[in-house]
Amino acid sequence: MQSNIIIVDKNDEVIGSKLRGTLDYQDIYRVSALWLRDATSGDILLAQRKWTKVNDPGKWSAAASGTNDVGETYEQNIVKEVREEIGLHDLELTLGPKQFVDDGEHKYFCQWFLARVDKQNTIIIPQEDEVENTKWISQSELAESVKVNPSDFPPSTKQSLAALGVIG
Repeated sequence: MQSNIIIVDKNDEVIGSKLRGTLDYQDIYRVSALWLRDATSGDILLAQRKWTKVNDPGKWSAAASGTNDVGETYEQNIVKEVREEIGLHDLELTLGPKQFVDDGEHKYFCQWFLARVDKQNTIIIPQEDEVENTKWISQSELAESVKVNPSDFPPSTKQSLAALGVIG
């Protein structure tokens, strides 16, 4: 069953909806995403998108993210995605920046959330049909990897990490 995706205007005001898979470049939609950090080391959890995904297959990205369905707020969506994609519940979420992204193929508002966990005592359970792999990486390694191997990440990663203050 295809979900109904929220469509918004340039001010992020809801103007309608479309079935997933029927969006075109002119449609602006909503995405929620989470950067998860280790409370001690500051390491960041990356999730590799499943190779079977339509958008950005095999690319390393935020710990969890998802497109907002009709009736969902940004926060409701990220709570659902975190539970589904990496198996975590009851995270204390901090609201991050909201960005408008136009990567030449998609247009969307991305509401970022941040959370911290103790990675030594946190069990990550990747969703088999969404997540290929996960890994913890230091902030400096991530910054270098995005710079040296940008094709390993979705096009908006550098912009997102800069907005979050993770990289300069």
